[in-house]
Amino acid sequence: MARLFGTDGVRGLANRDVTAELALDLAASAAHVLALRQETGQRPKAIVGRDPRASGEFLSAAVSAGLASAGVDVIDVGVVPTPAVAYLTGVLGGDLGVMLSASHNPMQDNGIKFFDKHGYKLEDDVEDEIAAHMESDWLRPIGAGVGRISYDFEAVNKYVDALVKTVTYSLEGLRVVVDCAHGAASVVGPEALRRAGAEVIVIGAEPNGENINNEYGATAPRRMAAATVGHMAHVGVSFDGDADRCIASDEEGEVVDGDQIMGILALALHEAGRLKNDTLVTTVMSNLGLKNAMHAAGIKTVDTAVGDRYVLEEMRRSDLNLGGEQSGHVLLTDLSTTGDGVLTALHLLSRLAETRLKMSELSGVIKQLPQALINVRGVDKGAVNTNQAVQDIVQSVEAELGNTGRVLLRPSGTEPLVRVMVEAATQSLAEQCAQKIADVVKQELSL
Repeated sequence: MARLFGTDGVRGLANRDVTAELALDLAASAAHVLALRQETGQRPKAIVGRDPRASGEFLSAAVSAGLASAGVDVIDVGVVPTPAVAYLTGVLGGDLGVMLSASHNPMQDNGIKFFDKHGYKLEDDVEDEIAAHMESDWLRPIGAGVGRISYDFEAVNKYVDALVKTVTYSLEGLRVVVDCAHGAASVVGPEALRRAGAEVIVIGAEPNGENINNEYGATAPRRMAAATVGHMAHVGVSFDGDADRCIASDEEGEVVDGDQIMGILALALHEAGRLKNDTLVTTVMSNLGLKNAMHAAGIKTVDTAVGDRYVLEEMRRSDLNLGGEQSGHVLLTDLSTTGDGVLTALHLLSRLAETRLKMSELSGVIKQLPQALINVRGVDKGAVNTNQAVQDIVQSVEAELGNTGRVLLRPSGTEPLVRVMVEAATQSLAEQCAQKIADVVKQELSL
């Protein structure tokens, strides 16, 4: 039986895969696993937030209903970034946090992710326990035993206050384009950067429930990059729908991805003597150019599986304080319990202000290898590692590349697709090899 939880909570097509019934049952089950067993003598409390996609309205209502029916009080904080729910769970004394979001996915999708009372995403075994509990019978509270639902749409200001307080160098004098993906950071993202001193030019900040991630945001950074050049800005930053990612642009309109952002921040922390164990946690998708630049600076790198949760697990296990993904998830665990796009932007811009360099000069330290990435949709992603023809073409391409490149083929943990990534000596060779593999994947595994 397929696992209910993916690499970032439960996610799928809203009202088909992720239904109100599922949301209610899942929330009630999470209440029992994360809150009701603690026996503190007080009624447990949950913090619930969502991104602005339309389906979040009924799904957050269903989650609140499930929690309250299990005897948990709910504080609904409204439309906020995912990291705000993680932060507010701790600040408001929550026993768990719940975020309704499908992150960078299109608006027709939605998802449910949980945080423990400390603001951390759940480990696999806890998620599996929640899923298993959904099949159990439980005694429903009655009368005054049911949970109560309240609303605190001003709570997000506590999150913004906390973000701004982490900034060491004023952003005064920096002109910044901010692309909010018509998502959860449409208000708080620009507000935080302004309060830190930046002159902010905002795009993609008119959410209507249907336009989240549509041609704006971290998965479509070219619009932000063009606006950076058009407004003669020093830098651009782009968030995804729930603002747990940040991608940037330099002053010339070149995209600065998560690998480069991690590299810039790692070098800054290393220079200040604050990079724990002089180690950066990356994933198997990270560009070899990042690792080469880090090693040249005396910084070690440790790879994990793709997914910011796995990066965080390694960071916590090894007591490290910086890690992330090429996609723009960056974890600064001295300051936050989860990936935070706005926090990342603030510290990237703070480094820019501190050095007084151009963004192209900061990012240019990481000489990335040419890389091609193709997402193959409409295929059986579960068979990608067992199909012989697919394995044969991968081995053939690896032999062709030798020690001048590499191949990574993996099923997505959050979307119904297979990712083909190739690094090579030239961009054309990387694209040619990636397409060769993608064609075989499509031919062999089409549904």
